[in-house]
Amino acid sequence: MLLSATPPPGPRPAQETRVREEAARHRGLTPPRTHPSASITWLGPAASNPALAYRIGGDPADLAESRRWIEAAVRLPHWGKAHMPDHDLDAGWLLHHLSLAHRWIGEDLPDGVRALLRYKLLLQGRRLYEFAVASEGRWWSSSYWQNHNWICYAGLATAGYVLGKEEWTERAKDNLGTVLDLMPEDGSHAEGVVYWRYGVPFLAIHLDLLKEAEGIDWWDRGGFLTNTFRYRLHQTAPGFAFNVDHGDCHDRRSGHSAGLYYRLAAQYGIPEAQWMGDLASGELLWAEAAESGVRPGILPEAYLEYLWYDPSVTAVRPTETRAFFPDLGLLAARTGWEDDATLVSFKASPGGGHTAWGTSEKHRAELGWETLNQGHHHPDSGSFVLVSQGAFLAVDEGYSNRKRAAHHNLLLVDGQGYADEDRYHVYKDIPYERQARQRDVLVDAEGGWAHSTAEIAAMYDPALGVRRLDRTLVFTPAGRLVLLDLAEADEDRAWTFLLQTDRPTEPRPDGARLIRSGAATALVRQFAPLDASVTCEVTEVEANPTSSTPELRLTRTLHTLRSATARSSDGLFLTTITPGGTCAAEEVACVEGHGVAFRPGGAGEAGAEAAETVFLSPVARRIRHATLSADAAAVLLTAAGAPYVVAATRLELAGRVLLDVTEPYTGKVG
Repeated sequence: MLLSATPPPGPRPAQETRVREEAARHRGLTPPRTHPSASITWLGPAASNPALAYRIGGDPADLAESRRWIEAAVRLPHWGKAHMPDHDLDAGWLLHHLSLAHRWIGEDLPDGVRALLRYKLLLQGRRLYEFAVASEGRWWSSSYWQNHNWICYAGLATAGYVLGKEEWTERAKDNLGTVLDLMPEDGSHAEGVVYWRYGVPFLAIHLDLLKEAEGIDWWDRGGFLTNTFRYRLHQTAPGFAFNVDHGDCHDRRSGHSAGLYYRLAAQYGIPEAQWMGDLASGELLWAEAAESGVRPGILPEAYLEYLWYDPSVTAVRPTETRAFFPDLGLLAARTGWEDDATLVSFKASPGGGHTAWGTSEKHRAELGWETLNQGHHHPDSGSFVLVSQGAFLAVDEGYSNRKRAAHHNLLLVDGQGYADEDRYHVYKDIPYERQARQRDVLVDAEGGWAHSTAEIAAMYDPALGVRRLDRTLVFTPAGRLVLLDLAEADEDRAWTFLLQTDRPTEPRPDGARLIRSGAATALVRQFAPLDASVTCEVTEVEANPTSSTPELRLTRTLHTLRSATARSSDGLFLTTITPGGTCAAEEVACVEGHGVAFRPGGAGEAGAEAAETVFLSPVARRIRHATLSADAAAVLLTAAGAPYVVAATRLELAGRVLLDVTEPYTGKVG
């Protein structure tokens, strides 16, 4: 596809229009004569898109436009200026795009331009190759779970195939095989959605090059590419325009890659990916291009949209509302895909996810290599993001250089977040045993429930003596949240519950707090502890998201609701968050365990179907109430419908024994 500029058969008028528009977009700009201080990655697609347009239509204006940007790029003595010139992303991007341009239009360029382009590609390819060899075991050369690795090796591979440099393509191929073998099979990506859309397309590019040039089909190797669209889908906010911003996310708009959606749709027959590609390259295209903080951005992907779009794949709107990705410990649940639907995304895992954490430890021990560079992964295990009514209500901080648990919806112990935080790479050189994880996961599409417990005690300074810090999150069929935080320490500690919002929460006369974002609202009610000290303060987060542009600064202002306990060796927070309406949340008195009931009656919540009751006992697994007796981590009830249980061996409800088994059971009862 890429080397030959040959797409799948069939008409593609919208994709051809995109290429033509992108080919002309820079015609009013003057190419730089000296290297700007910022990144020059955009110079690559500025040349390749008009080159492809010329291949499609034969317009001499497109050939001239591609030549203009080729000449600008090749006369720069180095690719990259502020950070690792010739050895990082600028070089990888330009090698890929200018090598394609050389293949597509090289014969139509003047002899002198063609020779200069070939010389420059050989020079820059050699520089990048030699750096990859010399730095093996350090930084991107063997950072298998990192976008720099994928982009630089894909660029080297493109140049190698176009120029006939087998040593480049072989090294890149060996790396690609390792990456595919080591990426999580569930398709999740610890760097977050923004770096997924920035980096993963280059894995697809490399796979296409390999198949076309060598006849080697690795598309099903390892399983990551097979499943990664599902991960991206479930990190999409209702209404599809915005993304959940776990990890380093410059903003909430930089999440779509229409080209990659089309390629995954074509390769694996995923109709939802085809639908998302149409949406991202159509209705959402210009808003993302204008509001995204990531450059070059979505517009330069026009060449991929054209070459990867397969018109034979049927487009189908997504419908799946629940998913769990075990490697990243990521639970995503929503009430639907409409603009006003409610979504929660809740995560807990070791740095980089379970696979990367365990494998990188082996590399360290056996090879002396540092292969896990997860600077884009945050100290956010146990945190969650809540979106409802078209707005972000419980939020993440996005991008940060000095990453802190206090920037997330988490808990502090004596005012402290995770051990060894407040730096860019919070997981570097920390003990292997310092891992978070999810347990007792229930993801049920039929009943609409989602449940998980995040174990995060290991993430805090051992000097604090935290024996347990478990957060249980329940998402109800109506989209309400129940949070139960249980903490234990060797001695008395002050426990602080944090909730981050875009605007200050508003106190209510009944003690609740109102989250407001535009017209969207949610009520926060904390049933325990009764004597908490509640304050609201401003948290400022500033970051430089790219070392190639040192002067760039992103800032985000969070409004942090803090609920702090008196010092105690154990802590307990029982909290509900009810999006929209005025549905009353009430604590249900239990002899053992904890209970919360949501009573109908708010706006849009008429009828018995809106009544929901949650019983929790994630540690003792004993729930005793006047009408219910269970040996279970959770019992989840609606007024109509069968009960659901988590890790249950016995359930007696209203005098009837509904479950009595020896092995813990999770799911629907009856």
